[in-house]
Amino acid sequence: MASAQTLKKNYRCDRSLQQFYTGGPFAVGRSLDGDAEGAAETFFACACGGEVRLVSAADASAIGEPIDGDSEAITALALSPDSRHLFAAGHSRLVRVWDIASRACIRSWKLFSGSEDGTVRVWNLESKKCVAVLKEHFSTITSLALSEDGQTLLSAGRDKVVNVWDMRKYSSKKTIPTYEMIEAVSFIGSGNEFLTCLGVEPANINEKTHGYFLTVGERGVIRIWNLESAVCIFEQQSSDVTVNSENEESRRGFTSAIMLPNDQGLLCVTADQQFLFYCPTRIDDGTFELNLYRRLVGYNDEILDLKFIGEDEQYLAVATNLEQVRVYDVATMSCSYVLAGHTEIVVCLDTCVSSSGKTLVVTGSKDNTVRLWDTERRRCIGIGKGHLGAIGSVAFSKKSKNFFAVVAAHDKDINSLAVSPNDGLVCSGSEDRTACIWKLPNLVSAVVLKGHKRGIWSVEFSPVEQCVITSSGDRTIKLWAVADGSCLKTFEGHTSSVLRASFLSRGAQIVSCGSDGLVKLWTIKTNECIATYDKHDGKIWALAAGRKTEMIATGGTDAVLNLWHDCTMEDKQEDFRKKEEEALRGQELENAVSDADYTRAIQLAFELRRPHRLLELFSQLCRHVFLMRILRADPEDPVEKAIVGLPKDGLRVLLEYIREWNTKPKFCHVAQFVLFRVLRSLPPTDILEIKGISELLEGLIPYSQRHFSRVDRLVRSTFLLDYTLTRMSVLDPDIDVGTTKADMNGSSVENGEITEAKSVLQVSETEKSSKKRKSDKSSKKGKGKKVKITSSGLSNDVSVEA
Repeated sequence: MASAQTLKKNYRCDRSLQQFYTGGPFAVGRSLDGDAEGAAETFFACACGGEVRLVSAADASAIGEPIDGDSEAITALALSPDSRHLFAAGHSRLVRVWDIASRACIRSWKLFSGSEDGTVRVWNLESKKCVAVLKEHFSTITSLALSEDGQTLLSAGRDKVVNVWDMRKYSSKKTIPTYEMIEAVSFIGSGNEFLTCLGVEPANINEKTHGYFLTVGERGVIRIWNLESAVCIFEQQSSDVTVNSENEESRRGFTSAIMLPNDQGLLCVTADQQFLFYCPTRIDDGTFELNLYRRLVGYNDEILDLKFIGEDEQYLAVATNLEQVRVYDVATMSCSYVLAGHTEIVVCLDTCVSSSGKTLVVTGSKDNTVRLWDTERRRCIGIGKGHLGAIGSVAFSKKSKNFFAVVAAHDKDINSLAVSPNDGLVCSGSEDRTACIWKLPNLVSAVVLKGHKRGIWSVEFSPVEQCVITSSGDRTIKLWAVADGSCLKTFEGHTSSVLRASFLSRGAQIVSCGSDGLVKLWTIKTNECIATYDKHDGKIWALAAGRKTEMIATGGTDAVLNLWHDCTMEDKQEDFRKKEEEALRGQELENAVSDADYTRAIQLAFELRRPHRLLELFSQLCRHVFLMRILRADPEDPVEKAIVGLPKDGLRVLLEYIREWNTKPKFCHVAQFVLFRVLRSLPPTDILEIKGISELLEGLIPYSQRHFSRVDRLVRSTFLLDYTLTRMSVLDPDIDVGTTKADMNGSSVENGEITEAKSVLQVSETEKSSKKRKSDKSSKKGKGKKVKITSSGLSNDVSVEA
């Protein structure tokens, strides 16, 4: 087992491949963050269902939130020249203009047109009228291209011709037969790198010739044409499109093509939602070639299985609801190549590095065959036939790596296979709720693992111990001893079927995923689930854990591929850095308190989220302000100064603290002291903008009413004490003959408050008069007695001598 120091504490999803294109229109733009030298990042605006999603052309990562298209099918997209506005049209014939930065629709209008009738219509946007109708095609028009000078128009359709139009006269100039259904046509600019590699000089392109154009279509190849001679001067020798003969839609090969800005090459889109990037090259013998340098997949469909490939695990093989296996570059999330050959959906796969150093992939399909692939040559090197049904699971040997296992020995379907690290055993998990361990090479039954209440979805041997784990539809994971088949541990926590489970940390931990869309990390020794991650919206069918990098990949019914990396050390370093920073700022807080810089101290206490220290500061300030009132001073209020400088989330936190303090009679006076300054220093509009202010006020008002009621009762009770002391002549001082009325008023109440000094003087005079009027008995008992004098809510303790 792994030591405690190597246990994983946390994983973080740092890369995710989501569906961003479901077919249809798309547009290419440049990021607004680019500079004037053309270093801007290229991005795509793609139709994805009823939404428009913006993704980076580098790694297909999402840029911001999707733009809602009101759930209608989007038929056309265009970006403004500065890539700040997006134009979208749908079946409602409504054209909308979206501001990309704010994702707001800023304008919309209706436009009537069509292309199913084989015509091209030219519109005047000012008059909103059709000025010309161009009729030459006999089928749907799929693409239009306008020359740089705006005088020549190319129209292509599925009638296998390209028509050239003179836009000054709105007349047809020529018709070029292409002998294939054309899906896209595009002009090649005069300064484009394509023409340079073709050996065409810019001086040879004039207004008469209008240069060159390219076409793509059903054959899945790129062709470049000379417009003047109507001759194809270049054609790809082989197609990079994986065509499924059973699907009529995918027979079209390419569905669109566009020249990328800044000599980034050519972008072609396939019928199965793949974006292929080509760059032109001219080799030594002078021939022209197109190199595929990037492939992005817009839609993966449901992910069924995946495995890391290679010694360094820089590639990931993914099986989806397709006949091919797509191999992704982990760093860029681009599809490096495709393994095509099966005639039905690929259900399962496994990978290994052979003893000779070759990276191999084995796949099982619903076409009842198993195929072995050489990833270096990217071709199938072997086919296994003999099964009478779909292949549910395949597994490579772990030690000799010269065989892969396919077992049929259960009453129901086999969902998973695993080979032991020493190649001595193989374990199979089935829908019949059992897992069987077999001895190799003769496949003799060794032990049957019974205990699950539902079918078993996955099995795996421990890399270091003589045990195996199984995950089941009964929402549990079990750890079994290989020797006698006893159940050692059971892990419970998933709320639905556990579809995959795999060992981590050299057998000390388990990672699992299930139908509840959760990924869980377990520690075997403590049976504890130490982390749960929710990044999928449906069942997670596939899980792969890298043996070297221990990176985790997950995928499922939501067609999302997530990559997770171990961030335990990063979190530990981040915690250490935060503690160190917190200690320094804590010292800064204490220094501010020592220097009586209460404004800075309050701000630091907020930043450090120390409510207890903040309460102490407010309590000190409350006493300080009260003392200043007694001394008739008018100091600067540091509380209000600190409150004004707080952001809205800081004000929300402060009100949460006040709400908590206000529930306790011991701290309620401090809470009311701070609350009064919050309400006095901030305008009502700012207070109403605080998130959750209604809930905060609902918690403050009842306790505040209770506190004011209690204070009111206490003030009323002091009236009885005042009356009693007055009737006892304790509060009536002897008045000298020379004492004026003004002197008497000066020794009583001013503005509703009695100061400390004047109270002491008053009591001093009262002491003198009380000596003459009290009885001997009261004089003996009352000597040195403390009398509490209260007026207008203020109290002072003074000594009264009989």
